[in-house]
Amino acid sequence: MSEVKAPWLKNYGEVKFNLEYPEGSMYEAVEKIVEKYPDYIAYDFMGGSSTYIRFDREVNQCAKALKSQGVKENDCVTVCMPNCPQALIMFYAINVVGAVANMIHPLSGEKEIEFYLNESESVMAITLDQFYSKFEAIRSNVKLDKLIITSIKDYLPQPLKTGYILTEGRKIKKLPKDAPVIMWRDFMKSGKDVADYKVKRNADQLAVILYSGGTTGTTKGIMLSNRNFNALARQIVATNPIFAPGDKMLAAMPIFHGFGLGVSIHSMIANGGRCILVPRFTPESYAKLLLKERCNFMAGVPTLFEALLRQKTMEEGDLSCLKGVFSGGDSLSVELKKRLDKFLESHNATVKVREGYGTTECVTASCLTPLHLAKEGSIGQPFPDTYYKIVKVGTTEEVPYGEDGEICLSGPTVMMGYLKHPQETADTLRIHEDGRTWVHTGDLGTMDDEGFVYFKQRIKRMIITSGYNVYPSQLENILDAHELVQMSCIIGVPDPIKIQKIKAFIMLKPGVTPSDELKLQLKEYCKKHIAKYAIPYDIEFRDQLPKTLVGKVAYRQLEEEELKKLKKDSI
Repeated sequence: MSEVKAPWLKNYGEVKFNLEYPEGSMYEAVEKIVEKYPDYIAYDFMGGSSTYIRFDREVNQCAKALKSQGVKENDCVTVCMPNCPQALIMFYAINVVGAVANMIHPLSGEKEIEFYLNESESVMAITLDQFYSKFEAIRSNVKLDKLIITSIKDYLPQPLKTGYILTEGRKIKKLPKDAPVIMWRDFMKSGKDVADYKVKRNADQLAVILYSGGTTGTTKGIMLSNRNFNALARQIVATNPIFAPGDKMLAAMPIFHGFGLGVSIHSMIANGGRCILVPRFTPESYAKLLLKERCNFMAGVPTLFEALLRQKTMEEGDLSCLKGVFSGGDSLSVELKKRLDKFLESHNATVKVREGYGTTECVTASCLTPLHLAKEGSIGQPFPDTYYKIVKVGTTEEVPYGEDGEICLSGPTVMMGYLKHPQETADTLRIHEDGRTWVHTGDLGTMDDEGFVYFKQRIKRMIITSGYNVYPSQLENILDAHELVQMSCIIGVPDPIKIQKIKAFIMLKPGVTPSDELKLQLKEYCKKHIAKYAIPYDIEFRDQLPKTLVGKVAYRQLEEEELKKLKKDSI
C-alpha cells in the first residue's frame, strides 16, 4: 500500500488533524447538546425563537406523530420546505424514528417533485400551503401515503401572524376542504399516545438524501449517513476554534442544500450554536438580519456576497460582531474576494472571507482556508481526517505538486453512494492503491507543496478552442478585476473551425451604462490580459446573470440560450 501524503500538516497550526466522532445518529448528537445547554436558543425565526429544550420537545412530538402515521425505519420522508422551524423539527424527527430525510427544493417544478418522490420511494412528504398545488398535480403519479401541509404563519409570533395573513397569506390559494392532506397542527397532535417511537441507528446507516445540482448534468440522489453529518459538525468546530456555544449563524443557505443543512444548520445545532433562519433570501432581508441580529458567522455562495456589497442598508453597518465569513458552493474570484475583504474592513470587521470547497458527495465543505494562513486564489487545506490528492484525469495516478489534474478527496464525510445508480457510484467512488476510498470530484485543480489546494473548475466546463484548453473561471477572474465589471460568466459556443469559441456575459457595476464604446474598451482590456486564443469573440451585457436554485451562476442556461440562437440562425 502506498503512503497517503499530507503536506498541509506542517502548517495546520493548533487544529487537531485526528478527531473523535459520535457513533450514533444525528439526533443523538443534538440530544447531548440539549442536555448541556437546555436554555440556549436553538433558532430564531421572524421575530420568534426557541430554546434547545423546547425544540427537543417538538422534535420528539413530531417523531411520535410520524410513528402514529405509519412511518417505519428506513422509510423515506420528503421535506420540501424553506428554512423554517417545521423543516428543522421534521428533519430531526425523521432521524429519531430511523427514517430517511429526502431533502428537496420547494421551488422545484411539478415533474421534478414527481421524480424526487418516485426516486426516493417516499411514503410521506411535508410542504408549505403555497406549494400544495404542485403535489396535487402529480399525486396520481406517485405512491405518497401522506402529505403534511404547514404554513409560515404557524410559527409566527403575534402581531406578525396577523400581518402575514393580511399580506402574503392573501396571495396563497386556499386548500380545497376535501384535500387529502394532514394539517401540521393536527399532525403534531396525532402522536400524543405513542410511547415506543425511538429507533436506535448507528453512525454508518443512511440518514439523508440530497440531490446533485443542476449545473453538472443528470440529477442524482446522494446517500449520506449519520456519520457524514456528525463528522462535518466536528470538523467545522475544530477548524474554527473561535466558535463558542450560543454564537449566531445567519442561516440563509437552504436546508435542502448540503451547504445550508450541513454547515449553517446541523453544525450549529449539534454544537450549541444559534441559527437565524432565513426562509426566503433577498439581499435586503439578509443585510437587515445580519445587522439586527449581530450575527457571528455567515456562510454563502459568491453571488450572495456580491449582492450584499450593493445594499444601501449596509453603508453605515457595523460588522465587528463577525467571527467568520465563509464562501463556498461556487468559485470565488480573486477580485470579488478583495472587494469583500475591503468591505468587511471598512465596516469594522476583524475577519476576512475564508474560501472553502466541497461537493454534495461529501455533504458540503471538506477544505477551508485556515484562520492563520491564506494564499491568494486557494480554497484552503483539507479538514481534519480528510485527505486530498490531485490525479491525472481519468486515472488514479497522482501528479506532482503544482500540476493540474482531477481533485480527489477521502474522509469521514464521503457519501455512501448514489441512490439507484451503481455504475455512477463506482465511477465516482474509487479505491486507490493506498487502500482508501476516494471521491473523484470531476473538478480540475492543483495542490502546492504546502498542501494548499487551488480549484480551477469543472472538468466538463473546460473549453477547448483551436486545440487550446481554456478555463472559464480564469477569464472570469480577469474580467471581474475591471473597474466597471460587477460579475462575468464565460461560456464556449460551438464553432465549425475552432470547435468552440469564447463568449463573455457581463453584468456591469450599478450606474454603468452598456454601450458599444464600453464593449470595445473591454475587448482592448482583454487583449492586454488574456492570451489571443482565449479572447472572447463577443461580449454581451446583461442586467442580471441567471442563477441556479442555490445561487450559483447558471452557465448552462447561457450555453443553452446560445445553442438555440445557433439553431435558429441555421434555419
